[in-house]
Amino acid sequence: MLRRAGSDRLSGTFSRGGAVLTLAEVLALPVVRSADPLVLAAADRLDRPVEWVHVTELADIGPLLRGGDLVLTTGIALVDTPEALSAFAASLTDSGAAGLFLELGRRWQSTPPALVEACRSLDLPLVALRREVRFAAVTQAVGERLVDEQVAALREAHHVHDVFTELSLQEAQPGEILATVERLAGSGVVLESAEHQVVDYRRGPDETAGFLDDWERRSRSVRQPGRTGWDESNGWLVTRVGRPERGWGRLIIGSATAPSERLVAIAERAAAALALHRLYDRNRDTHIRRLHHELLLGLAADARDPELRRRVALAGVPERGRRYVGLTLRARTTTGVAGQVDELVAGVLRAAEQLKVACLVADSDTELRVLVAVPTRLDPVALVDRLIGIVAERGPVVAAAGTPCEELDLVDRSLRESSFVLAAADRSSAVLVHRLEDVHLRGLLTMLGDDARVQDFAERELAPLRAADQSHGTDLERAARTLVESWGNKAEAALRLNLSRPALYDRIAKLERLLGGPLGDAERRTSLHVAFILNDLGG
Repeated sequence: MLRRAGSDRLSGTFSRGGAVLTLAEVLALPVVRSADPLVLAAADRLDRPVEWVHVTELADIGPLLRGGDLVLTTGIALVDTPEALSAFAASLTDSGAAGLFLELGRRWQSTPPALVEACRSLDLPLVALRREVRFAAVTQAVGERLVDEQVAALREAHHVHDVFTELSLQEAQPGEILATVERLAGSGVVLESAEHQVVDYRRGPDETAGFLDDWERRSRSVRQPGRTGWDESNGWLVTRVGRPERGWGRLIIGSATAPSERLVAIAERAAAALALHRLYDRNRDTHIRRLHHELLLGLAADARDPELRRRVALAGVPERGRRYVGLTLRARTTTGVAGQVDELVAGVLRAAEQLKVACLVADSDTELRVLVAVPTRLDPVALVDRLIGIVAERGPVVAAAGTPCEELDLVDRSLRESSFVLAAADRSSAVLVHRLEDVHLRGLLTMLGDDARVQDFAERELAPLRAADQSHGTDLERAARTLVESWGNKAEAALRLNLSRPALYDRIAKLERLLGGPLGDAERRTSLHVAFILNDLGG
């Protein structure tokens, strides 16, 4: 049985699974049962693997044996003294012999007590064959069984290889790979990050209680010097995903007992498939992004160009039978923007593949622009929501969608609309995908915001308030904004400004004198509200 090499290190050796027999299995063979076997020593060691059978009558055979050899003898050449028999047993143990089968009748009618005692003290399995048997028949039976097991193991290894090769060729997602591991291994499996956090998992058919409990702490205690190892205390087979310097994480399969070579092969082939997925997921867009960027620029410049339309079709976006939706995406956080854009690109491409829809993807600074070609039989709103939902599983994202259009000639309008909507959207909103109907006046002002006349209007409306605040140290601009936003509820306005009702009415009077008219006039309040929104959008 495998043991951990230390309190926090993994063993790098594994059982040989189906490629060998155990002593118990050898004893169960018909040809051996016909010899009326009797276990005389180390009956609790019958799980030892037998790799071959060695027939000998030599007393000094020990140095010629290999680990795992089962020794068959009649004892004719053995010296019948306690010292000689003890030395014989010790030499077999030193060579790593699996056990000793002694045929009675030719030399001894019963097993010498000294040999039995020596084997017991050395934990060397000793079996007396009380009926005559052809050793050649035993050797043949064990050899055939070993060959059969090895052929089966090779076939299974080829099967495992083929399964994960096919998954790699299909660019399978981690969930598919883990589900395959769960099916082949028949146990739970976890993909963890380099920070020992669970990225994805499958519980296994038996759903072992506590398999995921206190995961991070337990995982951190398991250090891994090599590629693959078995942690006996947790019952984990652990293999690294990718090269150590990449820090991509580890794949862990539940294995309460020492893992077989088959299970190790499953773990390592799955880890290779996950590493290929990671490489594909991060780098696949290097040439695609350039192409998509060119195509989107071309559609904005002249969507009627026949050559451009041909290139768009070759890129996977059909010209017929589709409705086109422009999207703009941005990560909610502002740290690591470049890396987040890369993650968004990979996430959108993956989501589109999962939903089986074509798209063009191009990044621009902190944003991502996407053109989705939705089959006419599908609801474009529902499909876009599903796509963004899948992307959002990788990390928080803000997304906006333009109005669906029927022709490639109109896709730039949908893309520009999505960009305007994203700029106007309330980033704190829980809305998954913002659309034009969600942003109302703010959306319209976003589209008009670059017009110098609109900017002049906002500055002109707010100029008296800012001049007064600068000259007298007042806070009239804030008061005006609060009153405009809460005009129907003066109690709320007073609370937000931390003023009493009389003080609030005094503040309103000052504003009306400054602005040259009553705030009760709806047009005056609307002008101020528009100016405040334009100021927010521009700042």
